[in-house]
Amino acid sequence: MIRVLVVDDDFRVAQLHARYVTAVPGFTVAGTARSAAEAVELSRALQPDLILLDLYLPDRLGIEVLPELTGDVLMVTAASEAAQVRAALGRGAVGYLIKPFDEQDLRGRLTAYAQFRAQLATDRSLAQDQVDQALRTLHGADRADRTRRSRTTPTGKLVADTVRSLDGSTTASTLAERLGISRPTAQRYLADLSADGMVRVELRYGAAGRPEHIYSWNRESPA
Repeated sequence: MIRVLVVDDDFRVAQLHARYVTAVPGFTVAGTARSAAEAVELSRALQPDLILLDLYLPDRLGIEVLPELTGDVLMVTAASEAAQVRAALGRGAVGYLIKPFDEQDLRGRLTAYAQFRAQLATDRSLAQDQVDQALRTLHGADRADRTRRSRTTPTGKLVADTVRSLDGSTTASTLAERLGISRPTAQRYLADLSADGMVRVELRYGAAGRPEHIYSWNRESPA
């Protein structure tokens, strides 16, 4: 059984990710942490195999404590800046999954990680092709082409029409409350619209330094 430590300062998100993890055969949640300090403490106490690590934590950035953690690390964060990705991978993260994502996205990463571990579960020396195969397995779940939900479901159409009708911008939380849907659902559809070029995304930094994604309709879009 692969034991996972979930690290996210939002307890609702942590619970959601924990539920995703436990739904994957062969995986179990060893614990959850809501700060960088707690993540380091629990990683040493629990000795998890894998840590799902958020970047924006209240006391330190996740990538700052990444080398102090015991266990492999999969970054699970809304931070999509290339510099942050380079820093995380350079400090030893085995993967990088950008929020928002759905259960299938995480399941794919976890399944690939389990296969990667199984391929390297030996004390013998490996040939180059075996190393290459293990790395291909680990990163094989990367999405080459995601089926867009932005305009193919009633909820997706409602999200798109609502953002298009706004005079200004909105957040996922505000949109979710307005439409009576969950914040993660709103985020998923907004992310799909952004990837399709229908919605613009900007970062707004609050007093605590944690960025908030602001969405507005792309008036230059042909749709």
